[in-house]
Amino acid sequence: MVVNSTPGDGAGDVVDSIGRAVGQIVGMPVLVVAAEPPRWPVVWVNRAFTEATGLTLDDVTGPAVDLIALSAEDASGLRQLQEAVLDRRATSALLRLRRAGGDWFWARTVVTPVTADGATEPTHWVAALVDVTDQVDRDAAVAAEVEVVRRESEDLALIGAVSDLVMDLDDPYGLRAIAELLAHRVVGWAGFYVDDDGLQAADGVDVTRTPRASGRRHGPGGTGVPFVARRGAARPVGDDPVQRLLDGEGEMHLVLDLDTDAPYPPGTASAWLAADLRSRVPGGAGVGHVAVLPLPGRHRVLGLLAVVPRPAPGPELVHDAPTRGGVDERTRTILSLTARRVGLAMENVRLYAREHRVAETLQRAMLPEQAEIEGLDVWSYYAPNVVYAQVGGDWYDVVQIEPDVVGVVIGDVVGHDVEAAAAMGQLRSVVRAYAFEVTEPGPVLERVDQLVGGMRIPRSAGLVLTTLTRRDGGDGGCPSWHLAYSRAGHLPALLVRDGEVVLLDEAGGALIGFGDGHRRTAHHDLLPGDVLVFYTDGLIERRDRALIDGLVTLREVAAGATAVDAAGIGEELLARLADGPEDDVAVVVVRVPDLTDTSGHGGNVRSRRWQLPSEPGSIARARHAVVRTSHAWELGDASNAELVVSELVANAVLHGWGRVTLRLHDTGEGLRIEVEDSNPTPPVATEGHPGRIGGFGMRIVERLADWGWRPSRGGKVVWARVRPTEPSVLDGPRGGV
Repeated sequence: MVVNSTPGDGAGDVVDSIGRAVGQIVGMPVLVVAAEPPRWPVVWVNRAFTEATGLTLDDVTGPAVDLIALSAEDASGLRQLQEAVLDRRATSALLRLRRAGGDWFWARTVVTPVTADGATEPTHWVAALVDVTDQVDRDAAVAAEVEVVRRESEDLALIGAVSDLVMDLDDPYGLRAIAELLAHRVVGWAGFYVDDDGLQAADGVDVTRTPRASGRRHGPGGTGVPFVARRGAARPVGDDPVQRLLDGEGEMHLVLDLDTDAPYPPGTASAWLAADLRSRVPGGAGVGHVAVLPLPGRHRVLGLLAVVPRPAPGPELVHDAPTRGGVDERTRTILSLTARRVGLAMENVRLYAREHRVAETLQRAMLPEQAEIEGLDVWSYYAPNVVYAQVGGDWYDVVQIEPDVVGVVIGDVVGHDVEAAAAMGQLRSVVRAYAFEVTEPGPVLERVDQLVGGMRIPRSAGLVLTTLTRRDGGDGGCPSWHLAYSRAGHLPALLVRDGEVVLLDEAGGALIGFGDGHRRTAHHDLLPGDVLVFYTDGLIERRDRALIDGLVTLREVAAGATAVDAAGIGEELLARLADGPEDDVAVVVVRVPDLTDTSGHGGNVRSRRWQLPSEPGSIARARHAVVRTSHAWELGDASNAELVVSELVANAVLHGWGRVTLRLHDTGEGLRIEVEDSNPTPPVATEGHPGRIGGFGMRIVERLADWGWRPSRGGKVVWARVRPTEPSVLDGPRGGV
């Protein structure tokens, strides 16, 4: 601002000129300060200034520096004004000023230098004030709402991230991952403890432990040895807030003092936890206090979450009042939600693991079995049409009843659900028990009818029971086999001889439990090279194919089979008929070997398949299958293939679930092994597991074969093509698990 002046004008004239200039600003508070450092005296104010602040010129006469220092609160605005004055330039700053009555208001302050005509240095400074208190309050309210939304979004994102990690709590380091996330986002340090027969630090959840109704206490006397808390048992002496927390009593959040060496009686859970935290938390006792929250399950507290709060922020950053231990309300809410989620997830993971083990044990007990039969070539296949289950309503058994008697039974319970599987398990046990006692198929089924009638099995069922009795050939000839069978409402088995198919449809009868008291037995003498095919209707029946049409196709395929072994014939049947099954499928192929045939294995189908239960015994069975197949296909030394299949099947048993499918293919360049299980997670070649034996399986496979994997409809298939010309890279016994 430039003010016109004439020579001889005094300071008062200049001020009057300034007053006339600013008088045009109606209603705006204005004061004029003389440019006389360092005191900068106030020399003029207008009426609007007095009305807005309650201060007259007499009240503010004196140094402007003192006036502003007493009235203003915003240091950043004062610095902005100071820098503008020193640079001799106009500026605008937001100041929080005090009125005469003591209350505060926000003012947008515009400061302008005043120079006389022809002068370069300002003689005065004019400060105009605009009351913007309402606008600032509105902006502050909006900013506060935005901050609340931002923090709530951050909290929700954090809880969402915790929830994602909780979904994988069965990972060996699942708890550690959650603790690291909390330490990165809301606290200085976090760690989990589980109450498994006493408190212990944990990086993950041990799913092998059985959930208990109550935890254990740390015994008194400074021993630190836990003892089981029984009803009426004496509690540890002295104050033990951690044990009360584990018992579900008292506060849902406590603070442990780590500064004092022994603030809690020896032998208590509190003393043990404080000592352990001093050794685990960075800084030890120097951290001061540690907040502890329970991990609540449905019926008891499963463990604890311990956290070291972050240092308190500066006064200008404080939004929540801190509570004991430095954990503010917002952080405590996040930690409480995390603890609840982790506690429930821990219980769910353990309960699921236990129920899975129980269900798997029961299902394995009901799975079809194929005994190793000397003198017969036997192949079997079983595929339940139930997702996530190992058994359905179909079943088969191939058992050695006596040294010279083999029993074969195949059956079908109506339906393919859990109830059908339960009915199947009952029937299978009954039939097997009577077969070992009576042997003759007809009388066995008569007894089964009588027993089933009183068992109230909710599902009807059909089956074929067959016994094969070995007879000496005499005069050094080949032994022969005699077939006896009885049918209870089930499809007839096939007898294939020299390309001709005979339906074994005699000795028929009603479904199990509906017999008239008499069951017949039919007999046949078998010759070397004869093939028996047992099956359930899931193999041949489709919505677009009638049962009779499927049976015709089955007879055609069986008659034209080019394979000379049971596995090859079975694979031909599956390739032609088992496309998209709509029901459980069970197939058993029994071949009577011709020991005088020296023609070799020409024409053999170079693909075989086995359905194996998910149990350790399947590993040995898979090795045996590979050795026999390599010999039948004349592939040479099977040691590498035997070791590779051991590792693949072992991985499927240890890390998968459901049935394990083993497939072998002759590629012309080596043996291709495929192992399928229901776990979709891909295999990983590791350098072993820290602290325990094993974990090198896929490294061994890499040394012996080309391998890979692909997803399947119900899980994954891991394949390996064994290099036939390379010797085994390992010394010592083969096929170790």
